[in-house]
Amino acid sequence: MAYWLYKSEPFKFSWEKLKSKGEAGEEWDGVRNYQARNNMRAMQIGDKGFFYHSNEGLEIVGITEVCGLSHPDSTAGEDPRWDCVDIRAVRDMPRPVSLKEIKANPALSNMSLVTSMRLSVQPVTEEEWIEVCRMGGLDNPPR
Repeated sequence: MAYWLYKSEPFKFSWEKLKSKGEAGEEWDGVRNYQARNNMRAMQIGDKGFFYHSNEGLEIVGITEVCGLSHPDSTAGEDPRWDCVDIRAVRDMPRPVSLKEIKANPALSNMSLVTSMRLSVQPVTEEEWIEVCRMGGLDNPPR
């Protein structure tokens, strides 16, 4: 099991929109960064992730799960370089966790969200996963 963080601007694709897709989930398309693409290529079915609203909100609002392995991104046209995974919503965070709170927590000082702000698909360590879930009111985080 690995953990991830997906960043999305709410006006483009919000947590509510992912929830509306139900069990089928949605293709996490449009990523045009090699490191983010490679992160998706490393994902396995059942990996969990945080859904982060960037630009507006700046907070982790939900928990996701990989439901489709890496495959060609449907928005990439004929360009074979770009892959994506499918993710679905698992649950809301009982209390959203803000970027400000994450940056203020010494236990999260090395989290990619703090150190690699621009990366749209990021790895999350198990320790970070547990700590952010605790901060969001989930004492028994989904695994």
